[in-house]
Amino acid sequence: MALFAIFQTTFFLTLLSLRTYQSEVLAERLPLTPVSLKVSTNSTRQSLHLQWTVHNLPYHQELKMVFQIQISRIETSNVIWVGNYSTTVKWNQVLHWSWESELPLECATHFVRIKSVVDDAKFPEPNFWSNWSSWEEVSVQDSTGQDILFVFPKDKLVEEGTNVTICYVSRNIQNNVSCYLEGKQIHGEQLDPHVTAFNLNSVPFIRNKGTNIYCEASQGNVSEGMKGIVLFVSKVLEEPKDFSCETEDFKTLHCTWDPGTDTALGWSKQPSQSYTLFESFSGEKKLCTHKNWCNWQITQDSQETYNFTLTAENYLRKRSVNILFNLTHRVYLMNPFSVNFENVNATNAIMTWKVHSMRNNFTYLCQIELHGEGKMMQYNVSIKVNGEYFLSELEPATEYMARVRCADASHFWKWSEWSGQNFTTLEAAPSEAPDVWRIVNLEPGNHTVTLFWKPLSKLHANGKILFYNVVVENLDKPSRSELHSIPAPANSTKLILDRCSYQICVTANNSVGASPASVIVISADPENKEVEEERIAGTEGGFSLSWKPQPGDVIGYVVDWCDHTQDVLGDFQWKNVGPNTTSTVISTDAFRPGVRYDFRIYGLSTKRIACLLEKKTGYSQELAPSDNPHVLVDTLTSHSFTLSWKDYSTESQPGFIQGYHVYLKSKARQCHPRFEKAVLSDGSECCKYKIDNPEEKALIVDNLKPESFYEFFITPFTSAGEGPSATFTKVTTPDEHSSMLIHILLPMVFCVLLIMVMCYLKSQWIKETCYPDIPDPYKSSILSLIKFKENPHLIIMNVSDCIPDAIEVVSKPEGTKIQFLGTRKSLTETELTKPNYLYLLPTEKNHSGPGPCICFENLTYNQAASDSGSCGHVPVSPKAPSMLGLMTSPENVLKALKNYINSLGEIPAGETSLNYVSQLASPMFGDKDSLPTNPVEPPHCSEYKMQMAVSLRLALPPPTENSSLSSITLLDPGEHYC
Repeated sequence: MALFAIFQTTFFLTLLSLRTYQSEVLAERLPLTPVSLKVSTNSTRQSLHLQWTVHNLPYHQELKMVFQIQISRIETSNVIWVGNYSTTVKWNQVLHWSWESELPLECATHFVRIKSVVDDAKFPEPNFWSNWSSWEEVSVQDSTGQDILFVFPKDKLVEEGTNVTICYVSRNIQNNVSCYLEGKQIHGEQLDPHVTAFNLNSVPFIRNKGTNIYCEASQGNVSEGMKGIVLFVSKVLEEPKDFSCETEDFKTLHCTWDPGTDTALGWSKQPSQSYTLFESFSGEKKLCTHKNWCNWQITQDSQETYNFTLTAENYLRKRSVNILFNLTHRVYLMNPFSVNFENVNATNAIMTWKVHSMRNNFTYLCQIELHGEGKMMQYNVSIKVNGEYFLSELEPATEYMARVRCADASHFWKWSEWSGQNFTTLEAAPSEAPDVWRIVNLEPGNHTVTLFWKPLSKLHANGKILFYNVVVENLDKPSRSELHSIPAPANSTKLILDRCSYQICVTANNSVGASPASVIVISADPENKEVEEERIAGTEGGFSLSWKPQPGDVIGYVVDWCDHTQDVLGDFQWKNVGPNTTSTVISTDAFRPGVRYDFRIYGLSTKRIACLLEKKTGYSQELAPSDNPHVLVDTLTSHSFTLSWKDYSTESQPGFIQGYHVYLKSKARQCHPRFEKAVLSDGSECCKYKIDNPEEKALIVDNLKPESFYEFFITPFTSAGEGPSATFTKVTTPDEHSSMLIHILLPMVFCVLLIMVMCYLKSQWIKETCYPDIPDPYKSSILSLIKFKENPHLIIMNVSDCIPDAIEVVSKPEGTKIQFLGTRKSLTETELTKPNYLYLLPTEKNHSGPGPCICFENLTYNQAASDSGSCGHVPVSPKAPSMLGLMTSPENVLKALKNYINSLGEIPAGETSLNYVSQLASPMFGDKDSLPTNPVEPPHCSEYKMQMAVSLRLALPPPTENSSLSSITLLDPGEHYC
């Protein structure tokens, strides 16, 4: 027992001694201070790299330690960063640690120190920090050179949205330095007199070639230099999207993805991101040469499951995505090929195609799409090798587009691409009768029927319509029928029928056959009965029509309509309505505002005879009148006037004329009875009168003041408003007395005008009665017969048939000088003698009465004779010798005249003058003694006979039996009749 106690005591003493020893040893080694601290720099990454060791560690012993690092800037007291670094330290191990600075290292001097503490579970608490190591100074400015100004960092690469700090270092503190980011000045924080730092938050991406930053140093107004840098801002590297792999032949996997934004930068600062494909089961890795797809070769082993990791990487970061799949579930087939159509007819076709072969017993699921006539139909079919499908219920004469795609039927992944082909079905006979309607116009003895039909839709035409057959059958004479073939695309024809009943059948025909017939019956009885027209109002949705049902059996109703103002053939439409419907809405895009449309509603009997039930007319939208009436002012008095516009048409207006507004202005500015005050659009005031009857086109404006000025303006109005604005017409009322003067003066003026008109109409009679025209000698026909060479100035006058009297030859004494017109010779009065007369009067043997004739001097023919004032006449006795008869021909006249001239002797010029002797003249003679005692009335003579002017140089003897001529007047040569 004592031995055991001794042994126990000895064991505890030994253990206590051992623990005391270990405590002393550790107490001597702890704390373990870091030594051999070295600091290096990396300007590209702007980082400090630290390395150190820990001495006095037990041999081959590992301890967990914590190192605390302090970093100061510019001065050791300016600590900018403190952090801990935990790691396991081995004996004689060199430790490494890096710190990245926000401020470029060239901008300021940095100081680093470190201390440590054991953080190992093998040592009990408390643990103590070691002492700080000495400060290690890091300065890069010494290697920058001797320039005055520097800007840092150089060519830094950052991602978009990163915060960046830049700085400038100025050697001369007297300089004023300004810095600019893309031309915009920036402001920073001064770290010391030589250094200023700028914090750029969330820098944007501007261009691939970087962002320009520069600083300019100046002293006063003198520039000391400029320095700049390029900050390369990269787009943020995105994680690949839609990463997928699939196979189409079990030989190659085709992997695709969406790379997102390209992070490449210019100046080769950073290329596009690279992509690496890694398969974890096989451990294989492949660098992809394309940025959005990569192929992976499938080995011949039995691997069916794949686990791919796609990694995107650039200079700044990495992004990865992962995908795990079974190969048989990612089959993407190639397109089907050899698509064809067989046994194509009007309604059916067989579609065939082929697919690329895969593994044995591979089943394909194929989908067919059929497009035609705006419709799409889908069909699914499973096949092994080649595909075939029967297409039915197709439309005739229709072009279709059919396409097919296939996929794995066992494990559907996705459809292949489409493969397709077009085909057209054959034509068939039209399947529906054309919609037919008519207009019947009654004419004397016949019907004029205008047939209309609507073209068949493509669905019912079943091909191209070539022509329309119109068969007209006389129901009263069934054996008589006519066929009219109308080429397409005509949609109407006109028929002239007698007053019998007719059945008309219309069919549409294509290359295959005819459609069912559309039948319409024209009755022999007149169908256009008098139906009162009703006005209706349209809306934006069209016209809502309703009617009373027709008594008796009907098979339906027809509503037709057209433009009220245009030809029926140009805008005629109709609509069929069922027999149990008595209302409908006519809606079409063809309805235009301001256009009037006429509607007619017919009932169709079981015999297909149409009966007019109702007429309606209206506008889809009424507009204000397009023009104003032309107003006439009638019955203008001092107290009233009448306005009328009878010629104004209300049918052609863009709305129903409901009446007229009459606007009246006056200086008094007081409205007359029936008028009310109104304000015009220009703000002026006037008086307004409303006429509610559109057919009332006259108005008497009364209670006016005489000699007053008024203005009026008339405009129609519809439910949409008034007509266009226009100028006022001015009217002035007359004086009260002016009307009385008008009543007196008008009859007087009328009488005067009537007398003037009557005088004008009777002017010819008055002229012939009061002052007849003197014969014109130039119009005598004898001028063409006398051809005297001795006297080219001979003039003969043509007169009416009358017995002439005589030619008076007046001999003037030479004592008196007379100036002749023709020769201008002077004669004295003493040379004048008594006149000699040449008697050329006709004589008759049985003449028993006295033969005197009265002559007068015609001043027109002889001015000299008129000056003498004498006219002689020699009476002729019945017994005197006379001519055998009156010469009736111009040749006899000329002959007698020549004979007489030859018998004359020479007479001095100027001694003889000729005077015209008229049978109708009163006896006026210069020698009164020669007048007969008992003058005899000359025979009646109604008109003048021929007369001739003969030269004064010819002496005229008394008449003889051989001379008988109409009156002859002798003129001086060169003297003409005027």
